[in-house]
Amino acid sequence: MDRNTRKLDESRVQHSEVENHYIDELVAGRLSRRAFLRRGSVIGLSVPTMGAILAACGGANNSSSSASGAASAPVKRGGVLRVANQTPTAEVNPLTVTDGGGLLMLCQTGEFLINDNTGRGGQPLQPALALSWRPNANGTVWTFKLRSGVKFHDGSPMTADDVVYTFRQQVDPKNASNALSAFSGILSPSGVVKVDPRTVAFHLETATGNFPFLVSSDTYNAIIVPKGTDFGKWQSTFIGTGPWKLASYTQNVGAKFVANPSYWGPKPLLSGTQFTFYASQEPQILALQGGQVDMVTGFTAQGAQPLLNNPQYTIVTLKSSSHQELSMRTDQAPFTDPRVRQAVALTLQRPELVQALIDGYGAVGNDSPFAPIASFTDTSVPQRAQDLAKAKQLLAAAGLPNGFHTTLFVGIQEELPLLAQAIAADAAKVGIAIKLKVETLNAYYGKATFGNSDWLDGTMSLLNYAGRGVPNVVLEATLTTHGVWNAARFHNTQYDTLVKQFVSAVDLQTQKTLAGKIQTLLLAETPVIVPYFIDELNATKSNVHGVYGSQAQQLFLGKAYMT
Repeated sequence: MDRNTRKLDESRVQHSEVENHYIDELVAGRLSRRAFLRRGSVIGLSVPTMGAILAACGGANNSSSSASGAASAPVKRGGVLRVANQTPTAEVNPLTVTDGGGLLMLCQTGEFLINDNTGRGGQPLQPALALSWRPNANGTVWTFKLRSGVKFHDGSPMTADDVVYTFRQQVDPKNASNALSAFSGILSPSGVVKVDPRTVAFHLETATGNFPFLVSSDTYNAIIVPKGTDFGKWQSTFIGTGPWKLASYTQNVGAKFVANPSYWGPKPLLSGTQFTFYASQEPQILALQGGQVDMVTGFTAQGAQPLLNNPQYTIVTLKSSSHQELSMRTDQAPFTDPRVRQAVALTLQRPELVQALIDGYGAVGNDSPFAPIASFTDTSVPQRAQDLAKAKQLLAAAGLPNGFHTTLFVGIQEELPLLAQAIAADAAKVGIAIKLKVETLNAYYGKATFGNSDWLDGTMSLLNYAGRGVPNVVLEATLTTHGVWNAARFHNTQYDTLVKQFVSAVDLQTQKTLAGKIQTLLLAETPVIVPYFIDELNATKSNVHGVYGSQAQQLFLGKAYMT
């Protein structure tokens, strides 16, 4: 027995059955080092522990994070970073915020138990307000140890009471929290339990193998707030535990933040940040070109050609599971017939859409929310491509040899109106006449409930879904029988069962097997079309460094500086 093998055997004694399973998968070569780091962090293995295991297997982790600017730039303290940001569409309330502009505001002062993808995609989950976490044997109880010495901006200490209060509010159906899209059927208020002042246990309604993602920055509403917080008044204080404190916030105008001198972690390098709100992307780009701002957040490549391949600016990119999704009402003719839905999907020129609409900053989609970058995605499932002859055959078999007329609703957001035009143009090649109804986001979303929203009620609707480390939310909310975002009105008991099994699975190989079955089912049924996945893009002046983004369109500036 060599020295490394002996170390590995000694390590196994210290770990749970779930952890040992992943160590075995690594040793057997069925799990790459990168996947082991990612998966190990989900089940609570610390980075030092995983490094020791990798070393015992004959090497160390050589992965690294990335951010804007080169590491060679000398770090400089001070200065105010000016940021162009999308105008929040409503009050910045941690329970109800759903739009990109609002959620980006949350993470300026608020923090999560865990951070996901605050840097380069595919990296391990990073401890934030939680130092460590661990599941029981079947993934029905997850226990989190909290960081000590953390204070809210008012000087009060953060304890388990604050974490319990935060999550009980987020998962209480009476509060209509946006986070219910992640927690519904998984966690109830009574399941959030204080073990001691530094320990919180989540007792789940069903086993959930990827639960840490749900309490991470992926669930962008879930910033930790003080016990007793009035969420409806949170916008007046922005109270949190983060590296920035609120200086001022003016509705529809902008926000200013100053460095938090009492921050528990490394102090911010900048003295402050200033956000200016814009209704659309074009004036943001003009403001960057004109020197009014130093950075543009969450932009799309369409219309941003003056920034791309321009040495004056640094483009901060992050591979993502963010995607555009076209829903078709499976309860309304002609989309009651899956052959008709398949025919629409077969008209799309996906590689051309990626190039023309997002300048190549993305990846072709295959009509499910399983992104190519995810380790559990089954890439052996055949990729759907344009096939106009087959589309015409399917329409004829469905009794529509001459095509049909329908309406597609779309909100004015990013390149979505242009994507809708492209979809209509491609569909017209087989006789499908799609009338576009392009609306403001307020009109498009309505009340975001069934019966009160063009997004959820339209015969066809097109929407962007932010990236997440795992697709649980999109799989459940958009397509399960009782999904709160089920614009397709898709009801399929086999799908519901497979998704439940996928969410419950702790083992990566089991997740991949189930993902393949779900991907295959969605190709056969085609309630939605996912034409492509989109890289997250931020642009800065070339003298701005240390900017980190996330799949969920967030922005972390604690390590940012300007030279």
